[in-house]
Amino acid sequence: MNSNNILLFKTLLLSTSQRNIFKYTTDKKKKKRIILAYVGLACLYAMLVGYSYLTTVGYGKFGLIGSAPALCALIISLLAFVFTFFKTNGYLFNFREYDMLMSLPFEASTVAACKFLYMYVKSLPYYLCISISVMVGYGKYAHPSVIVYPIWIILTPFIPIIPMLFSAFIGFLIARISSGFKKNNLIQTILTFAFVIFCFSLRYIIEYVFREDKLQETMDNLSQVTDDAASVYLPAKWFADSITKLGISDMLLLVGVSLVLFALIFRIVGRSYRNINSSLKSHAAAKNFRMTDQKKHSVEQAIAFKELKRLMGSTTYMVNGAMGEILAALLGIVTLIVGFDKIVAVVTQNAPFDYAMVYPAIPLIVYFFIGMVATTACSPSLEGRNYWIVQSLPITKTTLYKGKMLFNMYLSVPFMFFAILCLCISAKVSLIDMVLFLALGFVLCAFSTTWGCVCGIKHMRLDWENEVEVIKQGSAVAIYMFPNMFAVMILCVLVVIAGQYADQRVVTLVLILIAGLLSALSYKRAIKLAEKEG
Repeated sequence: MNSNNILLFKTLLLSTSQRNIFKYTTDKKKKKRIILAYVGLACLYAMLVGYSYLTTVGYGKFGLIGSAPALCALIISLLAFVFTFFKTNGYLFNFREYDMLMSLPFEASTVAACKFLYMYVKSLPYYLCISISVMVGYGKYAHPSVIVYPIWIILTPFIPIIPMLFSAFIGFLIARISSGFKKNNLIQTILTFAFVIFCFSLRYIIEYVFREDKLQETMDNLSQVTDDAASVYLPAKWFADSITKLGISDMLLLVGVSLVLFALIFRIVGRSYRNINSSLKSHAAAKNFRMTDQKKHSVEQAIAFKELKRLMGSTTYMVNGAMGEILAALLGIVTLIVGFDKIVAVVTQNAPFDYAMVYPAIPLIVYFFIGMVATTACSPSLEGRNYWIVQSLPITKTTLYKGKMLFNMYLSVPFMFFAILCLCISAKVSLIDMVLFLALGFVLCAFSTTWGCVCGIKHMRLDWENEVEVIKQGSAVAIYMFPNMFAVMILCVLVVIAGQYADQRVVTLVLILIAGLLSALSYKRAIKLAEKEG
């Protein structure tokens, strides 16, 4: 990179640096929010370190420590590929500061490469946590030469580059294809949904292939599976051989191929970069437009409709906000086709028990998908620098957030009902139980909406440069998601256990009352925060 490229990259980092903002801001609330964000990151890093180290210890205990370097490379590569795919649209394409950056005296390929490096540097601490933890565990059991440690540390930053480049290139191809259509956001969203669903089903595709090829016995040896995967994915093999065999050629291949692919891919991307972004930012007017009478709606409904337009206009928002609903609908359809008992048998590995015990957990199973992310957790922050427009409107903040909550209910309740009905029909649940499950599903949607709104208002962030920062990485989304998901998993187990000692309908009624109470409390809290704000 030349001096201009370094200058642009440095400017991108400084303009969004939380440390820089904390250093110069005089806003105490903003400083407090940044401190909380750092605390949350520290907890996340600690979890990654602990999990990675314990995994390596497990390998060491079973005498499989020789496969730890390959495992480390595979885990980092997989995470880098998936995370980059989700972030590509917001970081490389259709980002807010596009017009300003493209007006600077830089080539399109340079801007794209710097945005990629920015995404890479932001993700690098996660990968370092995993790699260094595995390195410590590997050192404890393998007792390698001292030279292995600096080699491991130097090569670690190169592990995620190749999967990130391939993932970004796939995102580029999706953007390139969708930019040829008038409804480019819709096409891009559909293609992205298709890829994400493919990733979710990849595990079952692999199992099917292994079963057909009679290679299931290889799954019995975890070390062999890791080595086999590394032999197919060459960057993992290069890294593992660099550590275990100190192969200089493998080190050079990992570094050299990463740099060559980086230069090649962004030379290709640079040729279409302006066209793709211009197409994604433009919207064609319909030729068959007709003037009709304007329908009257309440203010809350108008805000909900505005939120729908925002969701449909952003691939990142659509994928993050509606992915749970799509997965819930797919679960319902698959269950109708395959059968509820067979799905439970696959999940429980054919454990011998009465599958009727699982029936009370049906609404919670669906909510695990529906409640992944509530739009209310990020929609307050999405107003961003246009927040002054909201403040100038002749509506109260209470009305504004009621409209945002109404939209999330419009989005989540139909999918919740559809999925629950599919599961109940497949499981042949009685009509009374079905009604109770639907009632519990509705109350859970209400809780998701109101709790998400509390998090969204309480941890609102308006100074973002890219919508990915609040949709996927915002503290409001994290605070909403983690306790919510853990609580659902715990409740699923408790409901199944409680069903053995009490009437299942009584258990469902108790859950309805608890979820209803939590929804009411969250709603009151959201309204109080809105009144305090406005």
